[in-house]
Amino acid sequence: SLLANVGHCKIGKRIKIHADMALSESCRRYHPSTMPHYKLIYFDARGRAEVTRQLFLLAGQEFEDVRLSKSEWPQHKSEMPFGQLPVLEVDGKQLAQSHAIARYVARQFGHAGKTPFDEALVDSIADQYKDFDTEVWPFFAVLLGFEKGDLEVQLEKTFAPARDKLFTFLTKFLERNGSGYLVGDSLTWADLLLAELDTYSEKIPALYEGFPEMRAHAGKVRSDPILKKWIECRPSSQF
Repeated sequence: SLLANVGHCKIGKRIKIHADMALSESCRRYHPSTMPHYKLIYFDARGRAEVTRQLFLLAGQEFEDVRLSKSEWPQHKSEMPFGQLPVLEVDGKQLAQSHAIARYVARQFGHAGKTPFDEALVDSIADQYKDFDTEVWPFFAVLLGFEKGDLEVQLEKTFAPARDKLFTFLTKFLERNGSGYLVGDSLTWADLLLAELDTYSEKIPALYEGFPEMRAHAGKVRSDPILKKWIECRPSSQF
């Protein structure tokens, strides 16, 4: 295995990533002395595994970041619980579905919400984001070259209405909460999920048009020193 960390970002297809940083006070409560071995399996992309990667980095928790190529995937597909990725292995036990994985890791390291009600609010935002993700897929399929089509038409008819709906809802969360985060007074995995959209801001210049609060939210989340360093040197990928 190649070794990578947010300080050096030596990247390979099958790597161990660790953050050489002290755990925050909020994380220590969720960080037992003997930690399991974590292996995150996904494609060589940010995609549906990126939030979980960021959660591990924020916690200072070493994990194995296995990135399968398209040619490697068919031989491993039958090994996965639902025949899809991502999959998280915890001491060899498999957990599938991206939101279930992110929620589990967030709970382990204190980024799921500080109260049961806050956890439910975070989950509700993640579920709403999943609806958005489904709605905008026709646009991203064209943007990323998976399908042919008129990108401007998809932007206007598919992406913009879904973006407006989601961002209007979440702006209200930010205004009511008042901390700069979507829920509570600290970062949760819902914040990471939404802020990762900022990756597309160069390809979608109007991403935050009419929603300055969402732009500020992404800036706040991505200004975290650990995340900032990771974003600067993480493996480049189309999505």
